[in-house]
Amino acid sequence: MLASLLSTKSIRVMLLILTLLASCTALYFAKPFLAPAVFALVIGVVVSPLADLFNRYGVPRVLVALALLAFATLLLTALLFSIDPLISTLTNQLPRLKLEIRGWITGIADTLRGLEDIGEEIEQTVSGENSDDDSNSAKLPTMMDALWIAPNFGGQVLIFVGTLFLFVLTRNDLYASADRQCERLFRAERAVARYFAAVTIVNIGLGVATAAALAVIGLSNAWLWGLVAALLNFIPYLGPLIVIFGLAIAGLMQLGGAAAIVPPLTFLALNVTEGQFVTPLFVGRQLQLNPLVVFLAIIFGLWLWGPIGAIVALPVLLWCSKMLVVPSNNADKGV
Repeated sequence: MLASLLSTKSIRVMLLILTLLASCTALYFAKPFLAPAVFALVIGVVVSPLADLFNRYGVPRVLVALALLAFATLLLTALLFSIDPLISTLTNQLPRLKLEIRGWITGIADTLRGLEDIGEEIEQTVSGENSDDDSNSAKLPTMMDALWIAPNFGGQVLIFVGTLFLFVLTRNDLYASADRQCERLFRAERAVARYFAAVTIVNIGLGVATAAALAVIGLSNAWLWGLVAALLNFIPYLGPLIVIFGLAIAGLMQLGGAAAIVPPLTFLALNVTEGQFVTPLFVGRQLQLNPLVVFLAIIFGLWLWGPIGAIVALPVLLWCSKMLVVPSNNADKGV
């Protein structure tokens, strides 16, 4: 009898593992159409309070869907174009960064005896033989160039636009068709929307503080860095690390010497203050998830679907947690 139970449990565990592996494989290969569709659904959930507001004033749902689609599309396009100059500037400074690194390696090689040959090999690996002229003369592509030449980009945009429009248009009908799950769907949607509203306010404040601090330090494009800091802060852990790395490069290129560490340290101080004091105060109990689970979800999303996966990982996780957990009578209070 015991052997039979163990055998049954083993079979269930193996089936669960195989199901998870098959699901991950399917999600990975379905990235070209699932990633933009899920991203559109997340955007639709976030703007759902606006759709409800317009509906209460008697605006036709078709006009509401078109208006929110146009607003979301224009906002995303504006954000991409706004940060493009910053990314292009950093990209065009890569040859100078290579020269700086080569200078460091040369200095270390001159200081430490017996490491000259190793220093030369590393120097050639970093800078490349006879590549300075070519790298300075070559025109590096901008972010928008990379987007437009990306394979299937037009199809993914179409999937995003169609999913967002149809979700906003038929959202109430979709929820109503779920019958007993309708209330849970609305509750999970409200949780995600309210969380994003609170986090957006916090991130705007962080962006403004970052821009002001970098302007005082004397870093160029301070307002662009503030915008990037606000956007990437929607991705916990990974987003701030990217900003710190970028500011370290910008500090090295523009300030040089020991002053190069001032911009990343300044943002690190602001980010720690925001994460430890401001976000808990504004967000409160809206994100009742274990930090380890959040981190692993973001890493999994990044591996699965790239940057889009990292962005949608947290809202999808929050949505699922609200759908799966049966609330008490007062569960919605404070969500």
